Amino acid sequence: MSLLSRLAEKSWLTPGAEGFDEPADYRPTALAVWLYLYFAVMAVIFSLTVAAYLMRMGLHEAMGHGAGDWRPMPEPALLWVNTAILALSSMAWEVARRGTAAPDRIRLGVIVGGLLGIAFLFGQILLWRHYYAAGYYLSANPANAFFYLLTAIHGLHLIGGLAAWLRVLARPRLSSIKLCALYWHSLLLIWVLLAGLLLLT
Repeated sequence: MSLLSRLAEKSWLTPGAEGFDEPADYRPTALAVWLYLYFAVMAVIFSLTVAAYLMRMGLHEAMGHGAGDWRPMPEPALLWVNTAILALSSMAWEVARRGTAAPDRIRLGVIVGGLLGIAFLFGQILLWRHYYAAGYYLSANPANAFFYLLTAIHGLHLIGGLAAWLRVLARPRLSSIKLCALYWHSLLLIWVLLAGLLLLT
């Protein structure tokens, strides 16, 4: 068969194709497509914010823009505690995602994952209060402002994840649980990157 005839071939008219059944997961659901688009937007937002952070910190001093007012924030133990809580939350979601043959295990993973997400948010509020009490105000230093901005954006995305968690609790479906687990893993990845950025700079 020539290349031209193969390009002109209508695959849906190929003999035997009428008996072919697509697998159930051949086409992604509308919710999955929306989530992937959301990931792309989220990646752009965080990338631009991190780029602004690095530029303001002083990586562009060679261009003549000094940043002598940049004073890094200290590293309280609560930062590590919050990171551990979010990691445990992500693990709980993974347990729920893999517990396809055990409904009780799925429900427990979903409940624990969401509750740990709430605990992480409260931990972040405590971290903010700790910094504020120590005199690290929003307007006192560019490093402070970026810390509050980055953690606030991440917190808003986590609140969106908790809204999805409530929906899964009300109508538990395996497909929704898998998407929530994926979302939670992305939140953990972004948080680890942000925490690493804040600690290293």
